[in-house]
Amino acid sequence: MTVRVQTEDFDVGAELAAMRLASKDIGALVNFVGQVRDMNDGDVVSTLTLEHYPCMTERSLESIEVEAKSRWNIVDSLIIHRVGKLQPLDQIVLVAVTSAHRGEAFKACEFIMDYLKTRAPFWKKEATADGERWVEAKISDDDAQGRWANAIDKPVSDK
Repeated sequence: MTVRVQTEDFDVGAELAAMRLASKDIGALVNFVGQVRDMNDGDVVSTLTLEHYPCMTERSLESIEVEAKSRWNIVDSLIIHRVGKLQPLDQIVLVAVTSAHRGEAFKACEFIMDYLKTRAPFWKKEATADGERWVEAKISDDDAQGRWANAIDKPVSDK
């Protein structure tokens, strides 16, 4: 399990290739890449600045990975999250999960993203034509995370 919080961009292809080739036990690799949108709430966004608390952020992301591993039979996971000033179309986050079977990998990847959106201590500030504004949490993110609270998922086999 790997967590990296960084200002520099990442190479999705290289990261996924390294994970895919890391173990012969891997039968599935699922990933999500998030990027900066140029619109939010009807306004053009020129930049997005992400702030965080170093060490606290990494610990939070690591705990999300540990929880995913306790729910599903995954081989490995990777979270890379960027901070600093980003432009539209810049990559923000990569979440990748490997497992023997696709079911566990899909669920674990979705779970990690849902929890990352609600539990990870990141603060986002958008620059628009009307000035800068902090991005508020979305109810839809809380709803997505909440559905996992009562879910009792057991590792599945999709051979």
